[in-house]
Amino acid sequence: SSSFNLVKSLHACRTFFGCSTSSSYPRVYPRSVPSAEMTRVVFALLSALASAGALRKDSIDTSLDRTGATKLTLRVCNAYPYEAQLDVYRGKSEKLTEKGPLAYRSCEDLQTKLKPGDKLEFRVGAANAGTFSVSEVPDHNNLLLLVIYRHDTVSTQVSFASHVFSRLMNAQAAVIDTYRGKETAKLSIKDAREKSHPRDEDLRYNSVVALNKGEYQVVMKTAEGPVYRNLVALNGESYVILRTGVAAQGGPSYSEDLVVFPQSDARELEKSGGASLAVTSLALAVVAKALFA
Repeated sequence: SSSFNLVKSLHACRTFFGCSTSSSYPRVYPRSVPSAEMTRVVFALLSALASAGALRKDSIDTSLDRTGATKLTLRVCNAYPYEAQLDVYRGKSEKLTEKGPLAYRSCEDLQTKLKPGDKLEFRVGAANAGTFSVSEVPDHNNLLLLVIYRHDTVSTQVSFASHVFSRLMNAQAAVIDTYRGKETAKLSIKDAREKSHPRDEDLRYNSVVALNKGEYQVVMKTAEGPVYRNLVALNGESYVILRTGVAAQGGPSYSEDLVVFPQSDARELEKSGGASLAVTSLALAVVAKALFA
């Protein structure tokens, strides 16, 4: 039978590294620019632990600069339901989104340097939508994931979810629920190449899973019908699966949707090393623990 081993689920705060320190916030609806007074969130960026026996890639050749900052890749996802796009800054002046601001439901890998005490500011124009403060930087050969999303259905306050992907030989995916509302949605994954009797397994929100290389389809079953997204899993790649949307109590609502990033090319499967996925099973295994502060 097929197996699907998940790491432990996280607490209700829905963050991978700790809980946001939120305070009361007045009702402000997202027709206007999100307030610069939004709560700032402090997280410790910690290294994820690889499971026993998991193979690591060779370390990336990088080093600290003269200020003590570590060169690394920061993957930012905008899951904040709002028509305006977000720019990301390191501090007050260093703009990281050089290719342009991030639209809702989009992600981008940013090359940057981080050190303890740095602040990552998310802005709509000149207004500060939220700030992520770095207290500790993980090893340079890890990929940092940072997701900004809406804190609740009433205010425009933000929250963050974060995770550190260790560099492993196999593919892995972080599954994060950023939807705000009363609706529930079941998430599953199935082998896209098995047409007659496709095997599928449930995915738990706020968990990290490993995938053998291959072609998959992620399915989210909502009250309005199923949502499908393709996922091509390449060895060594890290993926993000996001449930997005909000049932706002004031201002516009955004329907439930599904984001898978990055969208790898299936033609690269032949170039990806390691054993192929057995057609008869979804052989999934635990690769990382989500550390909880």
